[in-house]
Amino acid sequence: MADPATLPRLDPHQPAWPGAEVTSGGVTLHVRETPGPQDTPAVYVHGLSGSATNWTDLAALLSTRAAGTAVDLPGFGLSRPLASRDYSPQGHADALMCFLAGRGRPVHLLGNSFGGLVALTVAARRPELVRTLTLVSPALPDLRPDPRRVSDPRLLLALLPVVGRRARAGLASMDPRVRAEQVVRICFGDPSRVPEHRLAQAAEEFAARARLEWAQEAAERTGRAMVAGWLRARSLWSMAARVQAPTLVVWGDRDRLVAPRLAHRAAAVLPRSRLLVLPGVGHVAQMEAPETVARAVAGMWDAVEAGTWEEPG
Repeated sequence: MADPATLPRLDPHQPAWPGAEVTSGGVTLHVRETPGPQDTPAVYVHGLSGSATNWTDLAALLSTRAAGTAVDLPGFGLSRPLASRDYSPQGHADALMCFLAGRGRPVHLLGNSFGGLVALTVAARRPELVRTLTLVSPALPDLRPDPRRVSDPRLLLALLPVVGRRARAGLASMDPRVRAEQVVRICFGDPSRVPEHRLAQAAEEFAARARLEWAQEAAERTGRAMVAGWLRARSLWSMAARVQAPTLVVWGDRDRLVAPRLAHRAAAVLPRSRLLVLPGVGHVAQMEAPETVARAVAGMWDAVEAGTWEEPG
C-alpha cells in the first residue's frame, strides 16, 4: 500500500467537485473534475443508481496523484442520453471508449458495480486506453443470486420487463429522503457510518433526477440490459480474462448486491490482478472506506510505475 503520508487528509464535508458538460470523441457527458497531476489522469465510473458524486471522497484523496474525471454515464446524473438510446452495457462502454479515445492518452480507470462492468469492458476491448484498472464490486454475472441479501426485493423485481412494472412505479414515487435511506441500507455494510449531510445530499440528487424526463427510462433500460447480459455469463467472464491492464479488485464482505464469493473468482480470472477484501464494508467501498481504498489504489499505481506489480503483494 502507498504511504498514507503522501495522501491528503479526508475532509468529511468535501462538496461535490464542479461539474460541466464535456464533449470528447463525439460523446457529450456531464463530468466532475478534480485538479491534480496531469501525467496519467484518473477516470471514475459510477454504478447503476449512482452518479459522478459517488467518487467525491476518493477523487479528493487521490488528487495529489492524478487529476480526476468522474463521469455521469449517458442518461445518469446530469448526462443527457445518447441519440441511440442504447443503454446496454456494451452501449455504455462504447460511449466511454469514444470519450476516452478523444482525450488521447491512457488513464487510470476506476469503476464501481455496473460502472465496474463498463470499465472492464473498455479495458478488454481497448487496452491502449487503460493504464491501470480498479474494480470495486464489479457487476459480473452471477446466475445464483440470493434475494435474501437484498434489503428491498422491489429492486430485483424492478429489473424484470413485465412483473417489474408495479415495482418500478413504487420506486419512482418514493420520497427522495426515504429512497436515499433505502439505498444506504442496501449499499453500505454499516449504514450508521453515513453522516446526515451525505444523506441530505443523496436525497437532493434523487429529487433532481426525478425532474429529468429521461432518468427513469435510463435506469430501467440499463438495469434490464445488465440482467439480460448476465444470461451470457460465460462470454462476460471470458472477456474479463482478456484484460491485460494491472488490476486491483476491491470487495466488501458485506456486499448485499454482488456476492462477495465472486471476489476470488474475479481476481483469479483477471490475469494481472490483486484482491482487497474489506471486512464490514458493503457494495460501495469507495464511499464507505475511501481512505483504505485510496491507499490501495495509490499503492497499485506506485507498484506499476516501479515495475513490481507482478510480484507477490
